[in-house]
Parts: sequence; structure tokens; C-alpha cells
Amino acid sequence: MQILGLSKRDSTFLLIVIALTLLTPILIQPFPVGSGLNTFNAGYPDLMQKIAIFGIFAIGFNILFGLTGYLSFGHAAFLGIGSYSTVWMYKLLDYNVLWGLPLAIIVSGLFALVIGFISLRRSGIYFSILTLAFAQMMYNLAYSVLTPITNGETGLQVYESDPQVLLGANEPSSPHLFGIVMRENFWTPKIGGWEFTFNNGYYFTAIIAIIVFYLSLRIFRSPFGLMLRAIKTNQTRLNYTGINTRPYTLAAFVISGMYAGLAGGLLAAMDPLAGAERMQWTASGEVVLMVILGGAGTLMGPVLGAAFIKYLENIFSKINDSVLHGWFAWMPDGLEDFLIGVSHFFVGKSWHLTSGLMFMLVVIFLPGGLVEGGQRIKALFKKKRTSGDDGAGTEAQPTAAE
Repeated sequence: MQILGLSKRDSTFLLIVIALTLLTPILIQPFPVGSGLNTFNAGYPDLMQKIAIFGIFAIGFNILFGLTGYLSFGHAAFLGIGSYSTVWMYKLLDYNVLWGLPLAIIVSGLFALVIGFISLRRSGIYFSILTLAFAQMMYNLAYSVLTPITNGETGLQVYESDPQVLLGANEPSSPHLFGIVMRENFWTPKIGGWEFTFNNGYYFTAIIAIIVFYLSLRIFRSPFGLMLRAIKTNQTRLNYTGINTRPYTLAAFVISGMYAGLAGGLLAAMDPLAGAERMQWTASGEVVLMVILGGAGTLMGPVLGAAFIKYLENIFSKINDSVLHGWFAWMPDGLEDFLIGVSHFFVGKSWHLTSGLMFMLVVIFLPGGLVEGGQRIKALFKKKRTSGDDGAGTEAQPTAAE
């Protein structure tokens, strides 16, 4: 079956991604609420929304870094621009997210066009440093200089004195889509010991994530995507053949910036507040980690990397000593205290150590990221199955002596 101009294989792949995305509230809530493992459940709206939003951010970054090999350390600037643009639409019009998201994409794309036009005059580490410089410059402008537009360190938010010219009398006072409030849950079923949360904001974000994933899939399979891969492989050789690669790299940079702006707009759709902290260099570094951890240049890698990082950040960071005592209470006191003392360095406020170790292990043993790990496991099972089939076939075939 072929859908939306994709090959049969890509159509099947897209359908699997759609199914996994829509079933996420169930898939990441595997343990009963009353069990000791409930801590590892991730099926609550805030985390699910973050995974989807940063998955979009990482997908866009992968179009630039994964396909062309250009490493940008300044993409958080576009994330912040998208958030500011969306909140300004709340202030001027109303809380309907439909007005803010297109503006976030357009404004981020324009900034990406200017920054990319200048930065892409250089390549390698010089390009990376230029993007970092632009991002830090924009962060400082948002934090101090442009306070009438960004509200400085307080952050941009909506006040009762704002115009909101389209605000209706019965309109919700929080982000919504024609009355469908992003923060609200539309279904919270309880099945046995399990509780599942189906949230408006998550599914709104998930549908957008599916659309942008489809667009990235088309880019990967298009002649444009092949040209970007060729640039990553050997840009100098392309230049020698007379091909001007700059329009292609600039287009990839702008598309990537628009993805980041959309992600920033969706952050503001979940929480109507935009602050300069979203433009810090650490946010740019985080998306780099997501893409490398998941698998740069692959389709699913950025999403897996985003989910992994956000899971560690939100789940491991909330495991404190009281939770650890609950887990190890059945052990002798000395052994319990020892295990808690060791575990303390990997959870709670020290969750960064766990993420750092995991990143090191992936980079050392799985250069292709989590996707490569999945491929190795698949190949291993395939090899075992093939060996079993060969053995059966050997027994069934009579020998020459017989």
C-alpha cells in the first residue's frame, strides 16, 4: 500500500510511526499506579508534550546536521523566536494557537535566512562558532537590550491590559484551538491498576509532529535530500564539478530553523510564557545530544534521542532518597544504605551523570546511535532465524550416501 506519494516501504514505516505516536499515552505507562515501579511511568501530559515538541526540534536539526554535516550551536535562538512570536499573538489577538504558530514559523525562517546567509560563508568549526555567536548575541538582546519586546528576565506573558482584539466573552483564558483547551484532558480511563491520560495538548502536538515527520521523510527521499547527502559526503568535489552548494545548504538551514521555530511556538502553546532561557547555548547543545544519541542522518533517531533525554530529565531527576528507601527497604540496613549512597550519584539532581554516561557508551559502542543498536539487534535475530532455517533445511535434504 502506498500513501501520500511514498513508496510501499516508507508508507508502512509512516503508519507504524503514526500508530506509536497515537498510542504513546498507553505505551509509556506500563506499570500499575500503586506499584513500586510507577516512578518509571511517563504517561503524563507535560512529559508527553515535551517529547513531541523536542522531537520536532530534533527532526529539524537533523535535516541540517544529519544530512549536510553542518553542526550548528545556535538553533536555540530560533526556538526562542518561535516562543516570543506566539506569545505576542496571544497578547495582540487572543489565545487561539492557530494565529501564533504560522507567525513563529515565518519569523524563525526569516531569522534563519539572515543568520544562515552569513554563517554559511564558512564551514566546519568556523560555521559552528558563528552560529553560537549569533545565538548568544540574540540571547543577550532578549535578556537585556530588547526588554520592551521580550520583557527581559521576567519573560513575555499575557496581561489583562493587553489588547487581545479577538478575545471573546466566553473564550478560555489559556491557549486553545477554537475552544479546545490545550491543558485539559479529554479522557482519563482507569483499567485495573492502570491510569491513562489522553490530553488535548499532546494530541494537538502529536498530529503536528506526524505532519513534520512526513515532510522530513519526503525531504530525505527527494533529489534535494540526495544533494544534501552529497554535500556531507564530499562538498569540495561537488564544487569542483561546478555545482554551487550554498543554495542547498542555506535552504536546509532555513528549513531547520523553521522546525525550531515551530517547536518554540508549541512550547508557548503548552505554557503561554516565553523567556530568554530558551535561547541559551545549553538548549542548542541539548538538541545536538538528542540527534547524535538517537542517530544522526536517520529518520527515527532524532525522535528517539529526544524521548530518551527528556525521559531522563523528567523521570530520573525526581527519584530522591525517599524513593530509593522505598525500593531497598527489604534489604539489610548496611546494604540498603550502601546502594542508596551509590544510586544517589545517578538520580535526582545528579541525573546528568547518568545521561552523560549513557551518551559516552552510545558514542563509543554505537556510533550510529540508538537506531544502530536497534539494527544490530534486528540483524542478530535475523541471523539466528536464518541459521535455524538452514539447519532444518539441511536435515530435510537427503545426502548423497543416502
